[in-house]
Amino acid sequence: MQRRYVILDVFTRQKFAGNPLAVVLDGAGLNDVLMQKIAGEFNLSETVFVTSVDQQNKSAKIRIFTPLHELPFAGHPTVGTATLLAREYFAGEADINITLEEEIGPVQCRVNIGEDTSYSQFTMPQLPECVGECGPIEIIADALGLSVSDIGFDGHKPQQWSGGVPYSLIPVSSIEAVRKIEPNGAIWAKAFGEGHHNNAFVYCRECDDASHQYHARMFWPGAGVREDPATGSAVAAFAGIVQQNDSLADGSHRIVIEQGYEMGRPSLIALSLEIREGSIAHAMIGGNVVEFARGIIRVRTH
Repeated sequence: MQRRYVILDVFTRQKFAGNPLAVVLDGAGLNDVLMQKIAGEFNLSETVFVTSVDQQNKSAKIRIFTPLHELPFAGHPTVGTATLLAREYFAGEADINITLEEEIGPVQCRVNIGEDTSYSQFTMPQLPECVGECGPIEIIADALGLSVSDIGFDGHKPQQWSGGVPYSLIPVSSIEAVRKIEPNGAIWAKAFGEGHHNNAFVYCRECDDASHQYHARMFWPGAGVREDPATGSAVAAFAGIVQQNDSLADGSHRIVIEQGYEMGRPSLIALSLEIREGSIAHAMIGGNVVEFARGIIRVRTH
């Protein structure tokens, strides 16, 4: 059976930038093993399988796979898939609310359709929570190819947070230090753990563009992703670090994280926070999406 797929560039206005995403529109009937094989064949950070679409209720069920395993939730797949489904099924409307049923639960999305690029944002399915401390700074620094003095700034220290998927969030003192990171696979697990979640989202305040607030890189060997150009679910976790350390006043805040610059895939992730009585009351993540390619997968399901 032939199954349609689309390649999107997410968190960018331009092709050949952002984080590429494969979306298989006809995912119904594919079993877990075959989905994982297809995701491995695409070999992108994530591949989405749309298993059903409810046009009347503007919702869809999706599954998300890295090259090595399934995820309960992910940011750039959510942004990209919401945009694609809006164009495929609701193109007569300029602003569309869509619900994506992911393993984590329903994720509410809003899409603004443009001529060449569209903008999509989603409400974080759960507010960020601190889930633990990271290992010794000496080991973290060695795993990143940095000095101990490079780790931390302005009260920011390595911590593990989750906004649906857990991440090790590592503050680094300068963009120069971020740029010179060379992951050390021999001790990576000692610093960031074993298995699916042995990741490191490394960030600093210094940016390539002074209008942005943070610069980041993301490494995730346990998912088969050496480096990720844009990681929305890491930013969902990172929202907790921002609220904890940056003394945000009550009200609305928009924070732009630049990522993927060292890979030649510049990406911009917009984090919108509503702070009430010193805590996050509401949080959204958004970005632009452009379509790159379409094609057909020819696979047998039995």
